[in-house]
Amino acid sequence: MTAEACAKRVWNFPTADYCLVPDEVHVWRTLLDQPRSSLAAFSEVLSADERARAERFYFDADRRRAIIGRGLSRLLLGHYLGRPAHRIEFKYNAFGKPALADANCPLQFNVSHSGDVILVATAIDRVLGVDVERIKQDMANAEIAARYFSPRECRTLLALPREIRGEAFFACWTRKEAYLKARGDGLSLPLDRFDVAFAPAEPPRLLATRHDPAEAGRYTLCALDPGPGYAAALAVEGSNWRLTCWEWPRDDRSQIASWIRHARPAGESASDGPSQGRSAERPG
Repeated sequence: MTAEACAKRVWNFPTADYCLVPDEVHVWRTLLDQPRSSLAAFSEVLSADERARAERFYFDADRRRAIIGRGLSRLLLGHYLGRPAHRIEFKYNAFGKPALADANCPLQFNVSHSGDVILVATAIDRVLGVDVERIKQDMANAEIAARYFSPRECRTLLALPREIRGEAFFACWTRKEAYLKARGDGLSLPLDRFDVAFAPAEPPRLLATRHDPAEAGRYTLCALDPGPGYAAALAVEGSNWRLTCWEWPRDDRSQIASWIRHARPAGESASDGPSQGRSAERPG
């Protein structure tokens, strides 16, 4: 799959027979601007601690991100597992990355939000990380790049025409962040210990992982198109998988509840083939 095909991807609306199967990776997109009824539906599936944590945010936008991000994660995981979303339990590693508390459950997920966009990535038996960032042109300068990028990445960025450095900066940033989130060990890995490809003509990939040379071949990087003014990337363990992007419907509460009632355990499908409306491609 080319970098262009990976980024210019259709965001599909789910059908009644929606499911996640082992050779697929799904990325869901939703927006901060949700109807009050949808926000209430997300809030209802949160734990008491999650609601309290959300309420501690001073700004309404931050509260909404916390509620929607965790609420959508719970609804999706509950749908895959065929169990009530509010009963999903989580554990956290030493760096704060969440995972399902059941160590025997193969589902993996990761969440990112920036500005008005929220992304949730899911897979079976594949660690993954997703990152979305609102593009801020004033950040694409040599000083900030030197602080967060490797010397090789800095040289690549500064060699690009000035008018495209903003998008290139955030292409690099999101790919590095997605990889770190997939690893799950935060910033314990120095950012200059690995290089990612991000120039416009290059497919997204890990170029070098000096901390562990074998890791460059362990993860697949993919650019995503979350919408105008944003950059996003996905890092997934392995390469033999298909990516499908989904749009969470901006529906009223009854429509969301109706879709969730079609919960089916992960890996089981209502038909022999993929759901109608999918646009899935296999990296490689």
